[in-house]
Amino acid sequence: MKKVIFLMMSLVFAVTACEKVPLTGRKQLILVPNNDMLSMSFTQYRQFLDTSRVIASTGDAAMVTRVGDRIRQAVESYMNSNGYSKRLEGFKWEYHLVQSNQVNAWCMPGGKIVVYSGILPYTQNEAGLATVLGHEVSHAIAEHGNERMSEGLVANGILQVGQVAAGIATASKSPQTQALFQQAIGTGGPLMYQYFGALPHSRNQESEADHLGLIFMAMAGYDPNEAITFWQRMAKASAGKAPAEFFSDHPSDARRIADLQKLLPDAMKYYNGRR
Repeated sequence: MKKVIFLMMSLVFAVTACEKVPLTGRKQLILVPNNDMLSMSFTQYRQFLDTSRVIASTGDAAMVTRVGDRIRQAVESYMNSNGYSKRLEGFKWEYHLVQSNQVNAWCMPGGKIVVYSGILPYTQNEAGLATVLGHEVSHAIAEHGNERMSEGLVANGILQVGQVAAGIATASKSPQTQALFQQAIGTGGPLMYQYFGALPHSRNQESEADHLGLIFMAMAGYDPNEAITFWQRMAKASAGKAPAEFFSDHPSDARRIADLQKLLPDAMKYYNGRR
């Protein structure tokens, strides 16, 4: 019983440990100290670079740095002007182009960015690359990694509460009955969390990063209309290959294009305000 009480108190604390995402204002759960996130990020980033083929001193590498720096300036300007400067504490921005056929890019906590060369045929120009980097940087700004880790901790706590409660409820039952209850919770719990918790929330985070990224690329002086064009190219390339949205951690290309089109008028205000 003491274990149940301790776990329930931990969950109550978790629910109250909320922050708000810049621009969208969405409340989020943040439990992992920022210093811990940055330390893990910087270590993993350096290990990745040490074992990867980093492209330097080329036009494409210079473009990655140039676009990344413009996005950084836009992000810092917005964050510092809107009371979110604390989220940038400890950031040490880096931009690297890595030789790989993967059509991908990412940004780790602390502004550690990697662009795979395989995505450049799809970005095609600086505005296309700004779409990608704006999106990836937004994951770091919105602390999506910390949020996922925090929610995983809470989900694990809930599962433990369920297992302990099942043990108490079936204490007078046969060992076979107790085993069946524990197995049902141990198998069904993670699956329920995966399909009705983790994946839907991951899709929401991706959409949120699209939203923030569209604004940041506009603030950096890149036409937001190019984001629509980029995702249309991606949709054409992945036609028939993507899993059903319910089973994916990303929204469908059609959904994200439609969402970006709805956000475009607001993004254009930021873009036109710079011109």
